[in-house]
This record gives sequence, structure tokens and C-alpha cells, in this order.
Amino acid sequence: MVYGMKPYTGVLCRYQHLWNIKLQLRPTLIAGIMKDSGNQPPAMVPRKGQYIFKEIPLLKQFFQVPLNIPKDFFGETVKKGSINAMRFLTTVSMEQPEMLEKVSREIWMRVWSRDEDITEYQSILAAAVKAGMSTAQAQHFLEKISTQQVKNKLIENTDAACKYGAFGLPTTVAHVDGKTYMLFGSDRLELLAYLLGEKWMGPVPPTANARL
Repeated sequence: MVYGMKPYTGVLCRYQHLWNIKLQLRPTLIAGIMKDSGNQPPAMVPRKGQYIFKEIPLLKQFFQVPLNIPKDFFGETVKKGSINAMRFLTTVSMEQPEMLEKVSREIWMRVWSRDEDITEYQSILAAAVKAGMSTAQAQHFLEKISTQQVKNKLIENTDAACKYGAFGLPTTVAHVDGKTYMLFGSDRLELLAYLLGEKWMGPVPPTANARL
């Protein structure tokens, strides 16, 4: 299970048909994880923030994903948050799970590649339609994001991540031979391959289509 849509997650999606895994994405509230663990976003620590802004161009090249820093990072990403988007993805995971990966990717692309909004309903609708969902279906899901059932499911996902020991995103939970391993961060793919007994072939494996 993977909590958090990051470049790491996109690379793992490239491997899901090469490794013997069943990949499950879990929409999660990063704010809930931070509060439960007593952690804070790296960008809130001045030196970490400076480092991250320098690292992102390198991550873009290494992972081969269209990763760009939003112009108003704190206003768009930190202050506005992503709760509506996460509730929408939760609805998708509950009712049309086969679309979760594609819709997650398009929502990520809006904020982290094209510097577009993901908080307004029309923005989420546009991402879902671009991912291949019908307008009617996307509107139907948008009508459900304020229901208690969806809110409870998102809280349940977040609580589950916290119980595994999550303190940030991306967090990967691997179930291997009856044992459970929690891995944090974007640099744990080699370790995950080791746990799975699989071969790590870099961020863009030669037999996989290069996708986010």
C-alpha cells in the first residue's frame, strides 16, 4: 500500500507489472499524519525548505517526471491544502478503483507540473475528465465528497497510515511473507526491491512505458 502521490509513487506504478506486487494507492490527509506524529512539513523548516527547492530540479531529471515548483507554493499547496482532492480520490477508490491511479496522476500533474489549482470543484472535475472519466461520473463523485461516508473513509486511511508508523508522505507499507514493513521517503525503492526479492532497474525500467 502506498500513501501519498509523489514522483516515487509514479515510479512504483512503472514497476507494478514488472514486480510480483499488488499495488494499492491510499488517499491520505498529510495534515492528519503530521498532527498525529508531531512532525511538520519540511518547507516549514528554513534549511529544509531551501534544500527542497534546490533538490526538485534534480528529482525531475532523475525520476523523469514533469516536476515543477508551484509559483505560490505556500499559498496554493500549504495554505489551501488538498482535502477536497483527497476526498474526491477517496470516492473514486470506493466506487471506481480502477480509475484511482489515472485520476491521482492528473490531480498531481495539475499542481506539481502545470501549477494549476486542485481545490475548486471545477479543477478536480477537469482532472478527472482528463484522466478518462466521464463528466457525469466525475460530477456524481464530486457530489459525494461532502458525505460522512467519504469523510470517514479518508480518516480511516489516514489513521491506518499513522498506525503503521507514518510521519510523512510518501509512506509505503509492504506485506512480504507474513511480515509488514513501513518505508518512508522517495529513496526507498531499492530497499523495497530487496524486501520483495525483485530487481531494481532504475527509475525508468527499460521494459516499462515512461509514465509519471
